[in-house]
Amino acid sequence: MSMFGKLFSGGKERKRALIIGLDGVPYTLMKKFAEDGIMANTAALIKNGTLRRMTTSLPEVSSVAWTTFMTGVNPGKHGIYGFMDLRPGTYDMFFPDFKFVKGETMWEFLGKNSKRSIVINVPSTYPARELNGLLISGFVAIDLRKATYPQSYVPQLENMGYRLDVDATKARESMDLFANDLRETLKKREEALLYFIEKEDWDLFIATISETDRLHHFLWAASDNPSHKYHDFFIEIYKWIDRIIGKLYEKVDSNTAVFMVSDHGFTHIKKEVYINKWLEQEGYLKWDKNPPESHKDIAEGTKAINMDPARIYIHLRGKYPKGCVNTGSEYNSLRDEIKGKLYKLKVDGDSVVKKVYFREELFNGPEFELAPDIVVLPNYGFDLKGAINKTEIAGKGIFTGMHTQDDALFYTNRESVEVDVNIIDVMPTVLAAMGIDPPTELDGRAV
Repeated sequence: MSMFGKLFSGGKERKRALIIGLDGVPYTLMKKFAEDGIMANTAALIKNGTLRRMTTSLPEVSSVAWTTFMTGVNPGKHGIYGFMDLRPGTYDMFFPDFKFVKGETMWEFLGKNSKRSIVINVPSTYPARELNGLLISGFVAIDLRKATYPQSYVPQLENMGYRLDVDATKARESMDLFANDLRETLKKREEALLYFIEKEDWDLFIATISETDRLHHFLWAASDNPSHKYHDFFIEIYKWIDRIIGKLYEKVDSNTAVFMVSDHGFTHIKKEVYINKWLEQEGYLKWDKNPPESHKDIAEGTKAINMDPARIYIHLRGKYPKGCVNTGSEYNSLRDEIKGKLYKLKVDGDSVVKKVYFREELFNGPEFELAPDIVVLPNYGFDLKGAINKTEIAGKGIFTGMHTQDDALFYTNRESVEVDVNIIDVMPTVLAAMGIDPPTELDGRAV
């Protein structure tokens, strides 16, 4: 049977699912590359299935989005709101890794149903947790041993030369060095994905490619500019990924539901916007040192502080050591005031902010008290940042591409899905395709 002829052949055998995770790949880019012939295997899949534009989590960062993908619940339940946070009751920064994720992942739930999962390179799964199967953590993973469960697979991965991630620091030295490092990492990623999908027994296989996100952050300017020095490299990587997609699909049978999912989209950066500097200029944020060295330098009288990318926390009395804002009317009035001013914020004559959300509009659950009080979604082109030591409200950095919330992708090898899709819907959709009733506490629904 041909590669794409077996998509809808049906059958009553063991139902399995393959999820190909494509970190940061926009729906619009994949659709264009498929139509232009750059991604021929993907084009054939789309012809026999459904590719849809998908919205993702807020904030629209990988740690929040992938955790929402794997748990099927909102951050108010899984507890992850960003890559870095302040420890409750302090100004100490910490990284909420996989140990801080509340609730079950889809593979942990499947394990309780006697299903075996192979999960490779999903971000925010470090250090690896126990499961029925194999887990190799994705970004931010540091140590291969801690990134692998069970650890009996570590020697095999070491012999393979498996690489956890691209060395992004090389981009600051030389884009040629970065490009070669990305090639080498993707080569090892492909080798591992193809080996384990064929050699291991599985019911769920998640193959995540994160090299796309690294490519986009540093070289998005090359994506649609044929005269750019790295345009051919950009196209080379997408042709390579398309071959990986085709090879993975060749490994599955007609009873396998196939999905492709990204955690957010991407677009060009016009300017980075430093929300803490804006809060400072508006009189909401004060520092004991100039420039501040850390959040421990927050001064008395501070009313609000921003954490990456655009999570504003009201400096509440009793919640923070130097908090001065009272709950109730003072808190509500302050949020309204900041919201109104954010909508008026302009850089180079253009409005920066698309939408301002209050926490209760986005989050619910036992981890709600950890939620930011305000979440800001920017207009395309403005990359919001939580830096604390900037001297201007806006500037330019090394990145040329930024995340978007409304241009993630969702693919399924089924007929058209006629409803809007959010990343929170992926887990129940996958379980339904495998013939398993999802947990009742999920926030998403099968589409």
